[in-house]
Amino acid sequence: MRVPISISGRHSHLSEADANTLFGSGYQFSQMKDLSQPGQYVCEETITIQGDKGSIDRVRVLWPFRKFTQVEILQSDTFKLWVKAPIRESGNLEWSWKITLIGPKGTVQLNQWLIVAQRHIHLSVAEAKDYGVSNWEIVSVKTLGERSLVFNNVVVRANDSYALDMHVDMDEANAAGLGAGAWWEIIK
Repeated sequence: MRVPISISGRHSHLSEADANTLFGSGYQFSQMKDLSQPGQYVCEETITIQGDKGSIDRVRVLWPFRKFTQVEILQSDTFKLWVKAPIRESGNLEWSWKITLIGPKGTVQLNQWLIVAQRHIHLSVAEAKDYGVSNWEIVSVKTLGERSLVFNNVVVRANDSYALDMHVDMDEANAAGLGAGAWWEIIK
């Protein structure tokens, strides 16, 4: 039960309205590289995020637009920004932390929408069945390699639009000594 891994850095998912404010109405984003999930990619464009007392420049924008803007940071970023961003599954933004986004054409102040992303596995419904897991199940995953460790509280996200992949952030990958192309093993 091995799963490929993708490592995420801090990034933003923008709504169309917020993208228009930050980059100008109708701005066309430039694709930098594909992500593991079909139809999604990293844009060349970046924004600055401003926390309570600090900021981080060059935060990548991801495509496509979302219904609501969401910013995902690393746990270690919370100290630089002076924020208390909760660890949450993508899209679970209620009672998350406030953040200010700064783009080349404007600024957006969000009263919430800042999170540290919960580690999770994307897979199709058929793959979930093959692996013996179900949508929203919580599993543990063992890393393979010299700094092998077990990550608990990994959310399973099964949907036929997903490609098989586990997402962790750079802090988690660094703790396990992992790089791109690494594999993990699901532990039930």
